[in-house]
Amino acid sequence: MIIAAKVTEFGFTGIRMEIETALLFDTVTARLRELTGRGPTASCMEPENSDRSEFQYAKEVERKFVGSSGFMFLSAIDHGACVQKLGIQRRAVRWILGTPLMAIALLRQDMTSGLFTPVELLIIDNPVDNGCVVTYVRPSSLILINDSNPELKAAAMRLDEKLEALVMDATQL
Repeated sequence: MIIAAKVTEFGFTGIRMEIETALLFDTVTARLRELTGRGPTASCMEPENSDRSEFQYAKEVERKFVGSSGFMFLSAIDHGACVQKLGIQRRAVRWILGTPLMAIALLRQDMTSGLFTPVELLIIDNPVDNGCVVTYVRPSSLILINDSNPELKAAAMRLDEKLEALVMDATQL
């Protein structure tokens, strides 16, 4: 018996944001650490006590894991360390940041938004100008492939604003 799989293709255009700053790589990453909480990847979503209300659970997640920016640091990939072995002397780190309550709002509307949340930042040193560049893809440009769901659009736009605010806080002089 042959079981067929249905393939559907959706085109979309991601919007890449690049923020150049005179601040040093170490300064920007230190600011990001100050603004973000630090949390586990999966267990933060598992309630310790299933008798809690959704509101109580949300407050507990915020208190335990989320920083003042509304984000928590999940992981980093040090691209700079990898390319140094090839003779490329650049510092570059990819940060993966979660915002669990925002993710819940998005996932309620469209489970496929989980492909684009958590969000990612790429911080690269700029040896010419002695600053760095922070690059990310605007989440709504990946999540919204049409305007058919106003609640999804509102949540995705809030995520855009929250991510932009974090990056601007970390990169402003």
